[in-house]
Amino acid sequence: MPQPHFKIAFAAADHDLAREAKRTLEMRYPHVPEDEAEIIVALGGDGFMLHALHAHMARNTPIYGMNKGTVGFLMNSFRVERLMERLAVAEAYRLHPLRMCARAMDGTETEALAINEVSLLRQSRMAAKLRIRIDGVVRMDELVCDGAMVATPAGSTAYNLSVYGPILPLGSNLLALTPISAFRPRRWRGALLQRTAEVILEVLDADLRPVSATADSTEVRRVTQVRIYEDPDARPILLFDPEHNLEERILKEQFQP
Repeated sequence: MPQPHFKIAFAAADHDLAREAKRTLEMRYPHVPEDEAEIIVALGGDGFMLHALHAHMARNTPIYGMNKGTVGFLMNSFRVERLMERLAVAEAYRLHPLRMCARAMDGTETEALAINEVSLLRQSRMAAKLRIRIDGVVRMDELVCDGAMVATPAGSTAYNLSVYGPILPLGSNLLALTPISAFRPRRWRGALLQRTAEVILEVLDADLRPVSATADSTEVRRVTQVRIYEDPDARPILLFDPEHNLEERILKEQFQP
């Protein structure tokens, strides 16, 4: 029976373990430059997976990660053997990134994509004051907080979870709007939104209470307004071993002590 074959490229995080794994795999398997690959094999942790997804989003090249990082929630286990066979049976998950449109105090506007979340954070000792609009309707006139974020299901187990936001199954078609250290209203824990929702976060007293906005690794300082919505044209693809089962891992995460 013929062995499966794919045009693959190896990409490694910038540390010794990942670089050594890349050298080992390149000695074992035929490979091509990244811009010619049918599949990118990313070696590192979840942070490097985000980097690889952003780098190859324009071509929608599927990314198969192998863990050479710390957490590796989005990564498969690292094994040198039978890579082509693993790729042949890998399950594909199509992600739904968010687009951030951030307006700064000087009038400049910045757009960026977020696979995990778009977050706003205070820049000074003073708490941020935010107004929240959902689909054009003001849902909260003033939130006093350290910040707030809108997280995708893929990102709900990352920063969102660390500030006690909800974990979202991949197929839930939801977004998590989660406050960061809400002071007023103190007991507000956030909201679940349809993934088609448009969220506008307005910064009140922006000159006195400066706020930054970040879409994954793109940061904009001293913003006055941030518009967040699902980008219909960006559809990066993650590949997982069948036994990895990302949906099962997300379910299990909700029962961790």
